[in-house]
Amino acid sequence: MTILHLMVGLPCSGKSTRAKQLEAELGALRLTPDEWHIALFGDDVADPDHDRRHDAVEALMWRVASTVPARGVDVILDFGFWARAEREDFAARAAALGATTTIHFMDVPRDELLTRLARRNEEAPEHAFIIPAEDLLGWLARFEPVTADELAAIGSRS
Repeated sequence: MTILHLMVGLPCSGKSTRAKQLEAELGALRLTPDEWHIALFGDDVADPDHDRRHDAVEALMWRVASTVPARGVDVILDFGFWARAEREDFAARAAALGATTTIHFMDVPRDELLTRLARRNEEAPEHAFIIPAEDLLGWLARFEPVTADELAAIGSRS
């Protein structure tokens, strides 16, 4: 049975690094929105259309991803999945396609995220947005960590 891998965590938590490792290990299709978004629109975080564009990229990625399980290939969605309802929605979508879901929760403490963010912003890696620290702090307040009961219901791997 094919698996839909949900990469869960905030920016700088290691989602994309782990997603690339899984891609190499499993031969899975990895879909990382920032890579497509930056290729299409550049680093447009300050642009009023950024969120709309990012949502459109993720919707297009899901259209691609939804065709893959029928071919027996795992899919890695490197979306962040900050809300439990979103994770449950994608698990239901996977089940409708005959796939199972695995959550990869990158649980990184606040201070470590900020340290990694400062380093990332200095290095300005390709396919990564420059993110102000105050944005990350605001996102921390909105992020819904994965719970034990959620992992039991959906499944997890590290």
